[in-house]
Amino acid sequence: MKLNTYSKHIFIIAFLLIGCAKVYSQDTRESLEERRIELRDEIQKINSLRSSNKKKEKSVLTEVEDLDRQIRTTENLIKVTNQQANILTRDISSNTSKIQTLRKELESLKEDYGKMIQKSYKSKSQQSRIMFLLSSQNFLQAYKRLQYMKQYANYRRKQGDEIKVKSEELQVLNINLLDQKKVKEKLVIENRETRAQLEQNRKSQQVLIKSIRSKEGVFASQIKKKQQEINAIDRQIDEIIRASIAKANKESGSSSRDVYELTPEAKALAANFASNKGKLPWPVRSGVISMRFGTQQHPIVKSTTIESNGVRIDTDKGAKARAIFGGTVVSEVQAVKGANKAVMVRHGDYITIYNNLSNVYVTKGDVVSLNQDIGEVATSSSSGKTTLHFLIYKNTDKMDPEDWIGKM
Repeated sequence: MKLNTYSKHIFIIAFLLIGCAKVYSQDTRESLEERRIELRDEIQKINSLRSSNKKKEKSVLTEVEDLDRQIRTTENLIKVTNQQANILTRDISSNTSKIQTLRKELESLKEDYGKMIQKSYKSKSQQSRIMFLLSSQNFLQAYKRLQYMKQYANYRRKQGDEIKVKSEELQVLNINLLDQKKVKEKLVIENRETRAQLEQNRKSQQVLIKSIRSKEGVFASQIKKKQQEINAIDRQIDEIIRASIAKANKESGSSSRDVYELTPEAKALAANFASNKGKLPWPVRSGVISMRFGTQQHPIVKSTTIESNGVRIDTDKGAKARAIFGGTVVSEVQAVKGANKAVMVRHGDYITIYNNLSNVYVTKGDVVSLNQDIGEVATSSSSGKTTLHFLIYKNTDKMDPEDWIGKM
């Protein structure tokens, strides 16, 4: 008895594990396909942005940086496509095994059913059935024989139904197998084309990098100078935020200068903002990340590091920056030195900053709503790039926007 109970438990656990594995496999396939589509869209967007800027005389360094971003995205696409192909290979193998098992079961069922039909045929006449009943020695035996005949008929019907079900299941599996093979073939062809494009981009990159290597010191100086300009802009932003906190607290009677003194309404707004972490919309309708948050090694000039207090998003010419959450414009639209204009929107003790705008549509004190356009992103006259500098602060602490924006 104990052994039977143990066996049942093992069977149940095994069944659950198989079920979980199927669900996990399905989730993995769907998430990989979603990621593949995202990467393809990103590559197309990068290509589109590069094509629209071809007429501009960009520096070699900018061209290599753009190419490097495209190469890294393409490598990720190949990796994801390979993972999809591997899962499909496992599924195809599994379905092939299931088909073989079903065919054997179907053959066995048909064989048994054939024997049953033959046996039934030999005694199928109505007269033989009546004689079978009438030859009973008593009423009880006749009743039992009648029940046997009914059970036999039911069993035949069940066998026929089971053959039908197994045949349909086999048909579905065959169709699924063909579909999986077609999808895998498509992925393999796509991967082959993607690899060819990757090799072409790598060759172009190597040519450009060779010209950079010969003047690495010059480019390192350019990067350093550019970083100094960025640092100066970031310091101005920090000062504006501190001034905003100090002013707001002074008006509320608080002496704190580093954190906002929150009203109950502001606390609720901040909590709502925080609860949407990882789900907030992009600050532009479409674009690609050209610089990420934090200190990082320059992708081309390895001897140089760059630092970013937010993210930079390359977008389409004429693109609009939009509020990622409801809030209030906390300072007058600032003409930040060296970086066009910036808009700061307060959400309790969180601040979102939309920098490098050529035109703005809001002023200090305006209440903005989710996805409301707040300004037009500036386009560089030298590179032709339209880039939004986007930052998130909590009081004076810098946040990584990628932790807050969905699928960034």
